[in-house]
Amino acid sequence: MRVVILQPSYLPWLGYFDQLHKSDIFVVYDDVQYDKHGWRNRNRIKTATGPKWLTVPVLIHGMGRPTNREVRIKPGDPWRRKHLQALKTCYGKARAFPEVYPPVEAWLAREWESLCELNVSGLQLFADLLGLKRDIRLCSTLGIHGEQTDRLVRICQALGADRYLTGDAAASYLDAQAFAAAGIQVEYQQYRHPTYTQLYGEFVSHLSIVDLLMNHGSRSLEILVDTAPRRPEDAHP
Repeated sequence: MRVVILQPSYLPWLGYFDQLHKSDIFVVYDDVQYDKHGWRNRNRIKTATGPKWLTVPVLIHGMGRPTNREVRIKPGDPWRRKHLQALKTCYGKARAFPEVYPPVEAWLAREWESLCELNVSGLQLFADLLGLKRDIRLCSTLGIHGEQTDRLVRICQALGADRYLTGDAAASYLDAQAFAAAGIQVEYQQYRHPTYTQLYGEFVSHLSIVDLLMNHGSRSLEILVDTAPRRPEDAHP
C-alpha cells in the first residue's frame, strides 16, 4: 500500500496529481510550517503573452512560523474576481472551457478565509474534474507527531503503508534508512512532464492543472499520468 504526503497547494501543477493518482492514501500535510516562498498560495497559468502568476494574498506578518492550517486569506482583497477574470480571458476559447470553468467559478466564488481550506477544497475539485477518486486525509486528524523523516515514517506506519512515494528532490535530504528499518520502500516520482496542445503557440510546461483541464477536459488524466515511480537507486544524486 502506497502513501503520498504533500503540503496543500493552490491550483497545483500536473506532477501533484500524478502523485495523487499513484497513491492509495494521499495525506495533505496541513499542520507543518507554511512555506511563504513556495506553492501554497500561488501558481501559473498561460496567457497570450506568456505565463502569469495567480496569487492568493495571505496574512502572515507577525505570525512567526505559522502552519498551513493557520494561514488566513487577506480579507477585502478582490483576488477571487481577478483570478476568475484571468481564467475567462486566457481560456475562454479553450476546448473544454464550457465544462471546466463553471465548477471552478463556483469554488472560487465562495467566501474563503482559510488558505488551507481553499486548497484542500480545490484539490478535491480538480480530482473530481480529472475523474480521480482517492483516499485523501488531513495529517492534522491523524494525531501523529515527530520531526521530519521520523514523522513521515510514523504516518506511513499508522496507515499500514509498505511504500512511500515522494518527489525526486527529497533524495538529497530524506533519511531512506529510517524507512527501510520500518519495512517501508521509498519511491521517487521523477515526473516526466507531458507535452500537450495549448493555446498561444509554443508549449509551456509546469503550469497549473487548470491549463491542462481547460484544453483537454476529460482526457486530462490520461495525458498527465506518468507510468511508474522510480526505485530509490534511480533517484538523482
